Amino acid sequence: MSSATPLRLPLAGVLRLGRPSDIWFKPALSAVAAVAPPLLTLPALGRLDLAMYTMAGSLCALYGHHRPYATRARVLGRVVAGMVGGLAVALVSASLTGDAAVLVAVGALLAAVQKTVCDASRVGPPGNVVLTFVSSASLFVPQDLGQVPGHVALALAAGAWAWLIGMAPALVRPHGPERRATAQALNAAAAYATTHDIRTRATAAAAVHAARQALHATGQRPDPTRHALAHLLTHAETTLVLPAATPPERLRTWAHTVRGTGRAPRAAAGEVAGVEVLGGGSAAPRASLPYRTGPLVPLAVRTATGCALAGYVSLALGVGRPYWAVVTAASLFQANVTLTWSRGVQRVVGNLLGVLVFAAVVPLAHLHPALLVLLCLAFNFGAEALMGRNYWLGSVCVTPMALLVTEFARTQDPGRLITERVADTLVGALAGFLAAVAVTNRRAGDHLEHALTAAEQARERAARLLAERHPEPRALEAARRSLAAALVELRATADAASGEWWQRALPEERVVLTERSGHRTLAATVRRQELPPEVEPRTTEDVRP
Repeated sequence: MSSATPLRLPLAGVLRLGRPSDIWFKPALSAVAAVAPPLLTLPALGRLDLAMYTMAGSLCALYGHHRPYATRARVLGRVVAGMVGGLAVALVSASLTGDAAVLVAVGALLAAVQKTVCDASRVGPPGNVVLTFVSSASLFVPQDLGQVPGHVALALAAGAWAWLIGMAPALVRPHGPERRATAQALNAAAAYATTHDIRTRATAAAAVHAARQALHATGQRPDPTRHALAHLLTHAETTLVLPAATPPERLRTWAHTVRGTGRAPRAAAGEVAGVEVLGGGSAAPRASLPYRTGPLVPLAVRTATGCALAGYVSLALGVGRPYWAVVTAASLFQANVTLTWSRGVQRVVGNLLGVLVFAAVVPLAHLHPALLVLLCLAFNFGAEALMGRNYWLGSVCVTPMALLVTEFARTQDPGRLITERVADTLVGALAGFLAAVAVTNRRAGDHLEHALTAAEQARERAARLLAERHPEPRALEAARRSLAAALVELRATADAASGEWWQRALPEERVVLTERSGHRTLAATVRRQELPPEVEPRTTEDVRP
């Protein structure tokens, strides 16, 4: 079809507060625990000016809190490497040139690379924004080339400390992330069993898939806790097609129990036939990096264009810190234009309120360096504690913290800081949104077609195995994982395409039918895995589209 989808820019609900994350306190406490030791030590040494370099490494503690510890170790290591690498590029650039136009261009390119890599690797919150903030701010710090190794070493040492902070809970609760993921899947399945809403089912399917991936990431070692969690996920997965299979109250009870520290509950005898859900097979096939980065090309171009435009407009207005405009633009770009608009509204509201908070506390910060440090720690905690409720609420704390960081090297004029921050916020938000509108993603429909084809092919492979008399268990498990991953990817791609600007009409009916038949086949696959080998399946009715 050639008809186009018009652009919708909603305001209703953009500032509505959501429920706090189940683990809102973990990134908040981790950030404080990682930032505090170096930040409290430097004033005693009379070198508070070095705090921005240690904070670069310390802020890596914000990442990976939803990941199983085996995966978290790798993710945190890569985040530290990316953070330190971006900082090094920025500091070297700053030492080689003082041309603000060149530095803005470097900052825009760095922001685009950071956005692309973070989205392609699905590193999770807080995504590319913290990386871009550190590298963009560092571009405009006066620097000699001989100072760069020492400053990078400070960031690397703080990053190593942040890695230890992130991994420390494994000593107390080694299955914590898998338990939380399973509880979220059970609650999501219970919500679908209660509402029968198609969006709720998609959310539940994504939660179940994420929990399966979390369990698989911990390896194939025999483990009673992992076995119990896998059996509970079987109930959640079956509920997506047969909402009456398990009462919602029972699913919620299991979810509440799983979150605790005791033994994970097991399904009653006869409810699950004791199949080894985790045994054998491998994770759902992971797309190659070029395949994953292909759909992100328009997003990368938007980021580079918007950040460069924001920086140059800020320079033209005579603002002394154009990196604030660059970071504002970089923070806006989401999966589509509609979400980018919403994030822009949230960013502007949060920053303007944050500036007022800074104006109220800055006289206190000027009394003593220790008070400055304590205020930064308090706002750091508040930002992570509130960000999950809504982005604008977290920004109310991020803004005064970012403004106070500029006071580490020397005392600044509060009036000028406030004026420049407000100007850069408005410039960055406007430039970012204009870039999102100008750089259209007309291939969003093509990506949706590819996702539909992949989901249909995955369903067909699973259906062929179900039609066999005795399918090989490893092949059946691999087919189940592939189908689950394809359905989650289909829903994410459909949501992203639905918010893009001016494109051909999307095949919404085909998406709904593919999801419905895919979830039926998925549930049939799970039930087939539950049957003892000698039992014949009575029907293949559920695998038909």
